[in-house]
Formats: sequence, structure tokens, C-alpha cells
Amino acid sequence: MQHVRHLLESKGHQVYSVQSDANVLDAIKQMAEHGVGALLVMRGETLAGIVSERDYARKIILRGRSSSTTPVSEIMSANVLTIGLDASVEECMRLCTDSRVRHLPVLDGGRIVGVLSIGDLVKAVIDDQAQEIEQLQRYIVS
Repeated sequence: MQHVRHLLESKGHQVYSVQSDANVLDAIKQMAEHGVGALLVMRGETLAGIVSERDYARKIILRGRSSSTTPVSEIMSANVLTIGLDASVEECMRLCTDSRVRHLPVLDGGRIVGVLSIGDLVKAVIDDQAQEIEQLQRYIVS
């Protein structure tokens, strides 16, 4: 089973974020521009929360609020779960499943070095399973 460190080596360390006082419309535009479903919310250099398309749908659209005047800080999830580089994919999957989250910021010494999505984790599990099946097939044939 792979570890977060290996996933980020292949995926990359790109992190998209928005400041907590930015308006929600700017955050949604940035998500669309980068093709991501969530942004880290920062207060200066400090992780303050995470905002997702789901937050937008539930806390802006369904409540009839204005995305151009509502600050991200009013709809973000403030209790952000984070992981370290040495966490296994299995640990991350369990954390996402148990906590019902889809994005995990990755920290190294308190510094954000990447973000993993549930899609990244599922892909890693599928890749590991495919490799194991291939090895078993080679063993059977030989």
C-alpha cells in the first residue's frame, strides 16, 4: 500500500487556496478555473478551513444568499482534518470515509505541501489492486 508521500510525488504538490475574506464567487471561479472541487481557506499563511462546491450548493444556493457578497469564511468548514506524508492510503481512505470528507490537506512540519482528494485515494487503491492482480497472474503462469 502506498503512502501519501508517494502519491504526491506522482500527482504533484499543487495547492489551490483562497483567503478567508474573499467572496464566495471568487472562490467558485477559482475552483472552475483549476478544475478542483475544493480550496483551502487561508488567513495569511495559516490554514483556516476548506471550502467546497458542496458548501456552495448547501450554504449559498439553497439558502438564497449572494455569492458575490458572502465571504468564504461564512461557509467554509473550519475543522479541517489533515494528514502527514507518512500516512498510508488505507489510513486516508478510512479518515475520509469515517469523517465524510472528500479532501485532505497534507502537512509536513506544519507546512501545507499538498492536498489529496477521495478520487486520488481511490485511484491509488485501484492501481495497487491492478499491480497485485498482475503479479498473481505472472506467478500462476510461471
